[in-house]
Amino acid sequence: MSSLLNKLDHAVEQLGQVSSIAKARHQFHVIDICGRVLAQDDDINQLYSRIVTLTEAGLFEGTDWGQPEYLVPNLVPDTLAHADKATVVLDCLSQLRMLAIVEGKFSSPLFSHQEAHQFLAKVLSLNLSLVMGLTDESSRIRLGATAPAISTLYRFILSHLGYETILSELVDEVWRVLAQRPIQVNPIKAMINQISILVSQEQINLGEAKLGIDRLVSALYGPTQGCYDDPGLDAYCERLNAMDSNALQQEALGFARAMHDVGLASDYHAMFLRWLLDNDGNDILPTALGLSNTGLDCLVTYRQLVHTLIKEAIYPQTAQAVYGLAMMLERGVLFDAPVAPSLWRQIHLNLHPDVANTLTLAFGELLPARVHLLAGVMSVLGQPLGVAQGNNPTCQSARAISMWAYNDPDYLLNCIVQVACNQSLRMHFEGQSLDSHTLLQGLSTALPFDTDPVSVVLVPHLDKLYIEMGRLCVNREQDPHEWINPEFHGWYVGREFMIAVDVKTGQLKDFDSFIERFYRSYHPLYNGNIPVIHPQPVGIAVTSSQGQFVGWHAITLIRIALDQDSVMRVYFYNPNNDSGQDWGHNVVVSTQGRGEQYGEASLPFEQFLSRLYLYHDDTIQVGIKRPLPSDALNEIKRMAVESWAKDRIDKAQMPL
Repeated sequence: MSSLLNKLDHAVEQLGQVSSIAKARHQFHVIDICGRVLAQDDDINQLYSRIVTLTEAGLFEGTDWGQPEYLVPNLVPDTLAHADKATVVLDCLSQLRMLAIVEGKFSSPLFSHQEAHQFLAKVLSLNLSLVMGLTDESSRIRLGATAPAISTLYRFILSHLGYETILSELVDEVWRVLAQRPIQVNPIKAMINQISILVSQEQINLGEAKLGIDRLVSALYGPTQGCYDDPGLDAYCERLNAMDSNALQQEALGFARAMHDVGLASDYHAMFLRWLLDNDGNDILPTALGLSNTGLDCLVTYRQLVHTLIKEAIYPQTAQAVYGLAMMLERGVLFDAPVAPSLWRQIHLNLHPDVANTLTLAFGELLPARVHLLAGVMSVLGQPLGVAQGNNPTCQSARAISMWAYNDPDYLLNCIVQVACNQSLRMHFEGQSLDSHTLLQGLSTALPFDTDPVSVVLVPHLDKLYIEMGRLCVNREQDPHEWINPEFHGWYVGREFMIAVDVKTGQLKDFDSFIERFYRSYHPLYNGNIPVIHPQPVGIAVTSSQGQFVGWHAITLIRIALDQDSVMRVYFYNPNNDSGQDWGHNVVVSTQGRGEQYGEASLPFEQFLSRLYLYHDDTIQVGIKRPLPSDALNEIKRMAVESWAKDRIDKAQMPL
């Protein structure tokens, strides 16, 4: 080992002496040696003791890791999953540099030790299975011999930061994501399971995190008195058989309280609902679902349908659909005349073999594919803002599914049936019929297995239809979304189209009119206090935490209202898995605590408009026009020009 370290020291010395032009070749040589050192047992200390020297010699110079203040912890799992070995090693060395910043061994002028501490805590929380060495087969195949080395690295970092740090950060992160009520919760459930194991294995002081951990773990594994000790499903059924009516009522209350508190449904909850239907416990069902008067009215009116949905689709393997069912009843969507008969049709579908195979690949063979799809339908109808696209480049398709579930559920159900039975989806674009079965590949090159069942089925077809509509607009001078959005999403999309940039040049175009019209159309104090009637597709210029332009992104404008502090906010839906993002220059998207409903994100009106680049409007103007606030308009322009529009305008034309 000493010879390998000697080689490393010699290579680092050479790296520090070469010119910037020759850096890349020497960097690769150093990284290769570091990778071999990293793979040695218990030798992380050797790399850590050299990390300052490595940094000063220029190891990170000219790479994506050159400036620690620009690094994003959420990208680390993707790096580990998809990058080559050299990139993985470089990322690991970057994390050792972060630890050196935390402990004061190295300083960065734009990155404090507190920020480095938060970065590492987030990285560890996102890779807890590697921290614990609990890699599965896919991880071992993907990372190979590097997996144990990364686990050793993370445990080394954790030993320096302390277990209390990671648990506190991890629990906070889990609660923050759950507050957005995502449909796909398997990664969160796996994380909670790992927390439970970690807590039981380590004698650590949980501090303030204890209450949050207990609530998360109990919500999944012991939400009621009857299953508090996680006895197993068979044993729990035996306990139910011995309970009297009062005990069953308490079980129902416990399940409902835990589910609505956390946003997760326990496997025991699914078993409890099935047991109620098999044992004449119908009167307890509303309590077990935690229904208000609206939900109760919906259940009473459509009792047979609800019972059938439970029998056909609610199993321990699909337990999260219990929450979807409860929220579907709470929304009252069954009172929309076409929805109930559409669900009866959904129950009796015979799936196309290709669709069934896709669902089986995504969700396993323990239950029939149609069960997973039906459970997914309940979740989407109950949580239209819980649809997410994961890492797929299909924000348009995810947004469409969400928008239809929110505003046009019977149309969504019709789309699902088309694909489920025929493996194709038909839409019209300006009178021309388009069939997804005959179209070329869309943006997504792989099936979206990391999403909900409805998205797994629909997204590939929606993606192809969306891209085909774009092809039909290719020779038009304006942005194609002017024609695509109304045809793709529905009649309720405003027919007037506003865009802030010139399509050919990318420069700002008539930005004053763009923001002034949005003010007059959407701000309640300037549009006659008219609310947003239908959700509208809009486009935003996404910026990094440093305020730099990242790209264009599709979201849904849902409503605009005052929060509890009398700040006018725009509430919107973002199809990313996590809507809470820092867009730089103090523009931080909120997902809770500012009047957001589950699944919504929000920003103050002016901050939102500073990142908006595309929206739809109609020609119907209601209310008395008021003079617009010139200070606010100038502030919006300033925020835009200092971020995404920095290189898109002559700054001399901007107000001071």
